[in-house]
Amino acid sequence: MLNNSENWRAGKRVAVVGAGPGGVSAALALHRQGFDVRVFEKNPEPKPIGGAVLLSVPVLAVLRDYGVKMDNFGSFTVTEFRNNKNHLRARLPFNASVEKSFGMKGWHYGMLRSNAFARMMELMPEGMLVPDSDFDSYVEQPDSVIINFKNGTHVEADILVGADGIRSGVSKQAFGDLGLFHVGLRAWLAWCDPIEGIPANTGRIIHSRKYQASFFPMLHDGKPGYEWWIVEPSKQGSPVPDDVKGHIAKILKDFPDPLPRFLEATDMNTQIFKWEIYNRPSLQKWSNGRVVCLGDAVHPVSPYAAYGMGMAIEDGYFLARALGGCDLHDGDKIANSFSVFEQERVAYVNHNVEFARKLGNVFHQLPYPLAKLRDFVFDHTKFLSNMISRDYLSEAEKMSLSLQELHRRA
Repeated sequence: MLNNSENWRAGKRVAVVGAGPGGVSAALALHRQGFDVRVFEKNPEPKPIGGAVLLSVPVLAVLRDYGVKMDNFGSFTVTEFRNNKNHLRARLPFNASVEKSFGMKGWHYGMLRSNAFARMMELMPEGMLVPDSDFDSYVEQPDSVIINFKNGTHVEADILVGADGIRSGVSKQAFGDLGLFHVGLRAWLAWCDPIEGIPANTGRIIHSRKYQASFFPMLHDGKPGYEWWIVEPSKQGSPVPDDVKGHIAKILKDFPDPLPRFLEATDMNTQIFKWEIYNRPSLQKWSNGRVVCLGDAVHPVSPYAAYGMGMAIEDGYFLARALGGCDLHDGDKIANSFSVFEQERVAYVNHNVEFARKLGNVFHQLPYPLAKLRDFVFDHTKFLSNMISRDYLSEAEKMSLSLQELHRRA
């Protein structure tokens, strides 16, 4: 049994499995609500996977509320969609009400994932993180839940939060087989130091008939740079190219400047990450008894949402808000709080996940005749712009404006 007597009060005990962005967000927010929180991480120390990330304004507002300093945190970005002849197809519009409400301009901010995560970890109270604790199983009791770890230890808590990633052991026990499936895409995520000749505060998502190649400004350790990535069709088990640099160079040769130059500015040993993209069928319920899951444990997302880390951070905030003031002795009150959380998050998140998967299919899986028609429509009409505004931004803007406790009018 883990030593759980100090600052571990019955009716207040929250065990979080997984110290990724979603788990840490939940821990910080629940701790502020007065709960006793412990975060159990299977590794000796938590490490975010991947390179750079785009975080949206409401996510930054959540982090600001936790106490993360926003100075030199991320690089403000205007997002453009273009074809590989550099023709502008759409520019992500800004919502003036959202900008005014949060006191932040725009929508996307680029940063190194490890930098963002490190600022979150700095806020975690000493003793909250329990490393080397690989989840094995849980046993739900009438008034508590016992969490067992593979090292033979266990802990008793009032509720269990599963934030243990796409192959979540907590989610599997709570909801059955994960049903993971490869979405037919592979991404190469990279970052590099500044490159000359790129318009300031501009990010571009560029498509050819088969590939996506994109770049955004970012900050790493407060210094400017760029994140860039490639999305290509792939299949589960597809071999990884032996010559990654040569493989990516072949893709980038059909893209406009500055994309081909990013390859030479990137250390291919330390500044690029391969991501085989998996999703799972959308769940309509994220809780079961005294157990609730969030982030990739219930909604892994493809890169077309640019929102995976952000949605996990939001999940943690919304979960703590729903549980605020809840007596964790009382199973009925827990169920009511979990229901509020699910009402606020499940449909919203599933929409974003499914829209991201839809975009991936539209841009990478259409056969030649339909792909040619797609490009003609996107190049000569406002169809893509309208689809992004309607299916990506609209609900996010409504959610943002509803978070009045996070608003900070200039």
